Amino acid sequence: MGSMVQSVAAAWLMTELTSSHSLIALVQASATIPIMLLGVFAGAIADNFDRRRVMLAAQSGMLLVSAALTITTWMGAISPALLLFFTLAVGCGTALNGPAWQASVRLQVGPRHLPQAIALNTVAFNLARSVGPALGGLLISLTGPTPAFALNAFSYILLIAVLLRWRPQITPPTRAPMLAAIAAGIRFCANSSPLRRVLTRGFVFGLGAAGFQALLPSLVRDRLHGTETIYGLCLGAFGAGSIFAALWVSSVRRKLGSDRVISVAGLVFAAALLPIALTTNLTLFLAAAFVSGAAWVSTLTTLNVAMQLRSPEAILGRCLSLYQAVTFGAMALGAYALGSIADLWTLPGAILLAAGWLALSAVILPIVAPMPRRDEGRILP
Repeated sequence: MGSMVQSVAAAWLMTELTSSHSLIALVQASATIPIMLLGVFAGAIADNFDRRRVMLAAQSGMLLVSAALTITTWMGAISPALLLFFTLAVGCGTALNGPAWQASVRLQVGPRHLPQAIALNTVAFNLARSVGPALGGLLISLTGPTPAFALNAFSYILLIAVLLRWRPQITPPTRAPMLAAIAAGIRFCANSSPLRRVLTRGFVFGLGAAGFQALLPSLVRDRLHGTETIYGLCLGAFGAGSIFAALWVSSVRRKLGSDRVISVAGLVFAAALLPIALTTNLTLFLAAAFVSGAAWVSTLTTLNVAMQLRSPEAILGRCLSLYQAVTFGAMALGAYALGSIADLWTLPGAILLAAGWLALSAVILPIVAPMPRRDEGRILP
């Protein structure tokens, strides 16, 4: 929730510092670029070291960066370049934390409950995604962005306290040289046809799906003529849709299969982007944001489960880091590209282009890169 509060404040603050759609979209991109660039290293670190300690180091680093962002904003010294720098620095902490966090799910539940645990983790995340933006929008409308940044810094203290108290029973990892460990993870994913197809679907989805969150501040400001509170409500609707989908996506996936879930979600996301691009009616916009959130989490949860069930424990962190690097790296590239298109062409045109990409990929990818069948390449029961 703290991260969502900060992201809302940072994105809206950038709309007050500049009118450039590219710079506004770069706030979202700068949070995900480190996942693309550092993800494979973070995966090797997660497999070579105690994952709890890795998470503690990452959370402590993000605490320091968020505190520095709070102080800089409070002093009135923030600029577009500094805001992107701090967002990028927090993204580096996220990149380090992500693989260890995802891989630690297996330390909490057995293989039989892993898909449900991943879905529950998604529900918790998207509950925060629903509440956090609304709280962030309310905070920045009443007090400005500084308290929002301070609240995020405080949230890391709570996470650090939880990690200090958690003492899982673990087998000490077998350490390997960093580059050799990274190569082993890449080699396994490259040689696994099911994982290659999962990574392909994640990359293509990330390119188009990035448009909504990256350009949402511009859409609220320029199309809806809204305030910080409206921006928070839009993200809150997106998060509410995510929670709604996370509650039933596991059962739907068991009935229909992962390929159909992802293809239908892609088409639904594309359809929801049409009113987002074209309407100036807030009610319709919020409804479309809700549907977008449902399609978003249906896709990402299905991809995450597919990776987890087909990745060996010894290299789990590296496999998940590659998934995050590919998917969120694509989101960073998509955010920058669509922001540039919005500057060169029009804002609605960039969103419509993202919708077309998602619709086309939903039709073509089931043929050229189908999701793995239920038992194909599966390691966990």
